[in-house]
Amino acid sequence: MKKGIVILFAAALGLAACNNYKKGPGGLSYIIHKDGGGTKIKEGDIVKLNFIQKSEKDSVMFNTWDMEQPQVFPVAKKVYAGDMNDVLTLFGEGDSATFKLDLDTMAARSGQPKPQGTKDKYIVFTVKVEKVLAKAAGEADSTFQKKAREFFEKDYKASIDKKKGAEAGKIKKYIADNNLKTTTTASGLQYVISKPGDAVKPALGDTMMVNYTGKLTTKKSDGKDNIFDTSDEKVAKEAGKFHAMAQYGPRPITLGRAIPGFDEGLQLIGKGGKITLIIPSNLAYGEGGMPQGGISPFSPLVFEVELTDIKKPVAAPATVPGATVTPVTPAPTVKK
Repeated sequence: MKKGIVILFAAALGLAACNNYKKGPGGLSYIIHKDGGGTKIKEGDIVKLNFIQKSEKDSVMFNTWDMEQPQVFPVAKKVYAGDMNDVLTLFGEGDSATFKLDLDTMAARSGQPKPQGTKDKYIVFTVKVEKVLAKAAGEADSTFQKKAREFFEKDYKASIDKKKGAEAGKIKKYIADNNLKTTTTASGLQYVISKPGDAVKPALGDTMMVNYTGKLTTKKSDGKDNIFDTSDEKVAKEAGKFHAMAQYGPRPITLGRAIPGFDEGLQLIGKGGKITLIIPSNLAYGEGGMPQGGISPFSPLVFEVELTDIKKPVAAPATVPGATVTPVTPAPTVKK
């Protein structure tokens, strides 16, 4: 998987250096890096794509290779010449390409404003068309939809089975690559305590103030850590995960409300403690994953965590059944 994306990038860079982008309608620009020779995509086909979505300044916004989760969707009727659905009709199964969609044209023709705050003229996609399922001439819609559903359900199951089978190897490789000496609990959680902290450990219901960075065990295609969440502003910016509305620094997490592996691991250290958690998917997001967070099914996770404080729950004041609580009226101020 990683080798394939590296080759694709090399091809993209090499060809972009010696070829000009071809011009298309609606401000579209594109380069085909590899022509698989297949029939071109048409409206109504169902496609399976791997792609990288970038800003004009080369900032990665979405990468299905890093998520290990290609996208499957039907090709809809184009809204305007040169839109996303239109550009796909330039490609066929096995093709790889880079194309630029003009954001000004997109806003004007679709009625949707440009992304807030962006000054880019283009949004850039590098794609590989993995599969095209086309409707045969004269084939009934219901028959085609049934065929497509059965095909992609089978394809998805094969992908899930592959991820499930690879999980133990990912954990083992991460530990070996980082030269970690882990301890394993009965649940399968593995951890390394770099600083134990105070003797008092958090208990269920406590609010823990934690600094953390969560990442996958596999690297991104550029060789960097595959970070999906962090409380560290600097790390967030470097990983392209910064959100202006997010609050960085120690974050409150109630013990018992996080994923099981995180809850279990945080009970192993006290205030001031630091721990590395290697969490198997059955103690994280399991078979479903968390696609919106960039976590695919059967993904083991790694958390680097510092427990900065433990706050006990505040007990509510005891009341006597049937008793009436009379508010206290402040005494009047006496003028001298």
